[in-house]
Amino acid sequence: MRIATWNVNSITARLPRLLAWLESSGTDVLCIQETKCTLEQFPAEALRDAGYESAVNATGRWNGVAVISRVGLTDVVTGLPGGPEYDGVQEPRAVSATCGGARVWSVYVPNGREVAHEHYAYKLRWLEALREAVAADAAGTLPFAVLGDYNIAPTDEDVWDPAVFEGATHVTPAEREALAALRGTGLSDVVPRPLKYDRPYSYWDYRQLAFPKNRGMRIDLVYGNASFAAAVKDSYVDREERKGKGASDHAPVVVDLDV
Repeated sequence: MRIATWNVNSITARLPRLLAWLESSGTDVLCIQETKCTLEQFPAEALRDAGYESAVNATGRWNGVAVISRVGLTDVVTGLPGGPEYDGVQEPRAVSATCGGARVWSVYVPNGREVAHEHYAYKLRWLEALREAVAADAAGTLPFAVLGDYNIAPTDEDVWDPAVFEGATHVTPAEREALAALRGTGLSDVVPRPLKYDRPYSYWDYRQLAFPKNRGMRIDLVYGNASFAAAVKDSYVDREERKGKGASDHAPVVVDLDV
């Protein structure tokens, strides 16, 4: 089974590329982030025509996540149980489902904006709620993974130049400690191989020629439990999908499982 995660940065803008990529890549389950649409605007019919069922958590032009699957889609949970609110609402940042013998979460972790900003404190609360919500599945025997845009680079090796990010979000000790606590539930980091260069970055800013200069970050992560990790046969960043006109600023992270 081929499972992937991809921050598409607007599913409406990226739909032709998404449909073409699903066909060419042979992906069975895709966790999507930043759909940037309402539930009614989500292209469930187009995906159904391509053979995929959809579980969606989307409320408007910001955030939004989905799991799409062509190998079954059951036990859907929309939202983060016990998750914090921001500006009085629980944002659409999590959805989970069981697909073809594995359970997956698609998550879009809050950005944090700046360390002194309330959004940063919200990010840390959200990660703590995620840890609590996934603990039982993480310790279970069913292959289980939390995939998505974590907006955190786990180590200095996961950013192109640590000095550039000094004092900024995505690399602070508190964020990395939150990731460590999440792994402490029984999850491990399924690190993909790069298709080019020596580091498996998954995000490159649109500005300042970041992509051709490979000034990237590894912030799209796959955290799997022991059963999931044992089934991994390959994992890679599909850097080719970051190329060309109309690309997202993230590339898909692909995991092949023998389940």
